[in-house]
Amino acid sequence: MDRVTTSTADLWHHYGRARATSDRSVPDTFYWSWGQDAGPGPEILGELTGRCVGDLGAGTARHAAHLAVHHQPARVVALDASPAQHAMATSLYAHLGPRLCIVQSDAVSHLQAMTGTYDVLYSIFGAVDFTDPRALLPTAAAALKPGGRLVYSTLAHYLNGAPAQPEAVAADIPAKTPDGEPTTMRRWVLHEHVWTKLLDEAGFTNITVDVLPATAHGPRTADTLLVSADHPS
Repeated sequence: MDRVTTSTADLWHHYGRARATSDRSVPDTFYWSWGQDAGPGPEILGELTGRCVGDLGAGTARHAAHLAVHHQPARVVALDASPAQHAMATSLYAHLGPRLCIVQSDAVSHLQAMTGTYDVLYSIFGAVDFTDPRALLPTAAAALKPGGRLVYSTLAHYLNGAPAQPEAVAADIPAKTPDGEPTTMRRWVLHEHVWTKLLDEAGFTNITVDVLPATAHGPRTADTLLVSADHPS
């Protein structure tokens, strides 16, 4: 398979399209686990009333829409680099503005322009999984206000059962171009000690990593790493 980057093809064109057609509701809650069926919910983000919150790799912005409707933040920015995901999110939830702001941009570029802006940043198998963490995590730290918080969920191992990487390297995983041709994209599936080291190097403190076991067994099920870290006050 030829490797195609998101600069030449939108590899997220097909993701979530069927659901966006049939389900236009704002979710009542969400979970951090891969199966979206167990474990803690948005409460681990802390108090959000009046806060500025960023969803990194928001997809169709369902999680961000939940926060905007149910948690009274000052603003939630639903950020995604994919034109298709941005279009679907806009179709579904543009009516929730201005509290919900839907932005098309890659995470690093956006965060570089938003120094000291956010109280909370989070990613649910989003941009943290698909962006080089050596670029993303320092820009996330800089975009947080002092005392701000980063929370993300990521795969604890590959979906085929192979163990996570012991170093900060990506693997090529299967994807499809908008016209359905097979290709690959890069995903960072890292051991918990690698995430801890990278967060520490980026300046984060109070780093915690919890494992959320899969609630079912079978192909494409996975345990989840739930990671949280604070910006120094």
